[in-house]
Amino acid sequence: MFINSIIIIVTSMIGAILTFYISESLNQGAVRASSLLALLVGLFFYVFPDVLNVYLTKSIPVVFIGATFIGMASPKGRNNYLLLAVAGVLFSLVYINKSRFFNGYGGALGTLAFIALLSTLALNHIFSRHSPVLKRLQSIKNKVFKHKS
Repeated sequence: MFINSIIIIVTSMIGAILTFYISESLNQGAVRASSLLALLVGLFFYVFPDVLNVYLTKSIPVVFIGATFIGMASPKGRNNYLLLAVAGVLFSLVYINKSRFFNGYGGALGTLAFIALLSTLALNHIFSRHSPVLKRLQSIKNKVFKHKS
């Protein structure tokens, strides 16, 4: 089970990064990059269903397609592959631990990708060097440790 989770996480990271790379570096556009990669992965597991175990054969295409939604993010100032990888990890962790309650509801992959990317960008903003939150935490730390001396 642990190996399956690692494979799902790596798949998600690759899906997000590769989609963004093909979209921006190869000038293919977000939709074309996402659909091309999703088609390749889906066809691979359709043609070779016995390459991996049943769980991975069913989950990898779904996770990869969801991760390509993360890679479709706008490049305006977000050309950071590390952030895309972190969003991919977050996406896959939520996917692995999702409740069966949501089975059958449409739009789950896109919503999950949006939440993962938005959460990652928010954390990046909070912990960036110029963040007011981080500056406030630094001033609190300085006050606390200054008074203890």
